[in-house]
Amino acid sequence: MASDKKDEQQDVGKDLGILPTLIGYNMRRAQVAVFQDLMSSLGDLELTPGLFGVLQIIKNNAGLKQTDLANALHVDRSTVVGVIDKLEKRGLVNRAAAPRDRRSYALYLTDIGKDMLAQAELRVLGHEQRIAQNLSIEERSHLLELLKKVAATGG
Repeated sequence: MASDKKDEQQDVGKDLGILPTLIGYNMRRAQVAVFQDLMSSLGDLELTPGLFGVLQIIKNNAGLKQTDLANALHVDRSTVVGVIDKLEKRGLVNRAAAPRDRRSYALYLTDIGKDMLAQAELRVLGHEQRIAQNLSIEERSHLLELLKKVAATGG
């Protein structure tokens, strides 16, 4: 344990105090590494992890209302409107009047959006393999369970 702390401190050349023992600190370091690799994977598609997530939700819930998308993403509706505006301008998403509520919009991927998302999914799966390459199948599964538990406490 002491050698682990020493190795981590040598990585940056400074005494990090209690930081290496903190869940949040280690999650943030992992998140930065994951984000950098993911951005590299998706960069030329001009998709951020957030946009990828939005496209995934729309793909799997065709006709979803913007309000329901905002709820699924845990963001306010005005944030979703701006995101959908961007995706619509790029020709990836269509907005149509919701069948049962003409005051709301239903969201659908366009054919271009479906094609781009299919490319992105392949890249994301490659990214997942890279970031989990040092984990066994059991460790990966356990890590996902633990991350979900931590996220559930953040409410």
